[in-house]
Amino acid sequence: MKSLLHSALTSMTTYPVQVSGIAPSTTKSQLHHFFSFCGPIAAIDHDEKSAVAIVRFEKASAAKTALMLNGGTLDSATLSVTSDAVKEDDHLQQAAADAPTGGIDQSDKPRAAIAAEYIAKGYSLSDKILERAIEMDRKQGISAKFLQYFHQLDEGLGKRAFGPDAKVTTAVQSKVDEQIKQAKAIDEAKGFSRVAHGYYERAIASPLGQRVLQFYTDTSKQVHDIHEEARRIAQADKGKPTTEAPVQSSDAAPATSPEKVAGTVQN
Repeated sequence: MKSLLHSALTSMTTYPVQVSGIAPSTTKSQLHHFFSFCGPIAAIDHDEKSAVAIVRFEKASAAKTALMLNGGTLDSATLSVTSDAVKEDDHLQQAAADAPTGGIDQSDKPRAAIAAEYIAKGYSLSDKILERAIEMDRKQGISAKFLQYFHQLDEGLGKRAFGPDAKVTTAVQSKVDEQIKQAKAIDEAKGFSRVAHGYYERAIASPLGQRVLQFYTDTSKQVHDIHEEARRIAQADKGKPTTEAPVQSSDAAPATSPEKVAGTVQN
């Protein structure tokens, strides 16, 4: 039964990425966790003897994201991440699509945002890899689907919280110069706790909302911007709500402590 399922998965249209130089201690489960940040995985073929794995992604965008990790290390072993099926500099298809009501697909996220999730979950990404993520976003742009999702989120929350003509980032941003306490009072009075359920909703509803929105929708990023977003996500995972750390939701990758992750990514 298992072999039939595997055959069905690998026979459908997938986008394979070859990973070589894998450490003997690295398991298939660890590889799955590591590459799942890039997007949905259909299957992984891991040959421990040759230290090579084929990670088959369901989407081309996920495979392209995986390529940004080429030259990094996992369990102290340098990984080579390559693909004949997709290329890092291929442009993403920018077709407009209605944003899903339950969130956004992992593979639709900007590469810089995915890099921030890696760091927040305990992995260590080198500046070279972060710069590669930023460059991929700059060259390929951010998907129309993801941009639409964020702008609809901004307008939807603004309408419910402040009125029909307001965007939540604009409304909250007008209060940034006031004391944080006042911003929190507005949050409670307008019922953000009732209308904002996920990470992104709470992030853009914070006094730093405009900066958060810009991080996810603008390709002009710096390495320190990725680290700043990673800190917000990490704080959310720890359950320490602050004006900079909204509550975690399924929009971000599953929380995993640094002790349980498969290693670090460095150059």
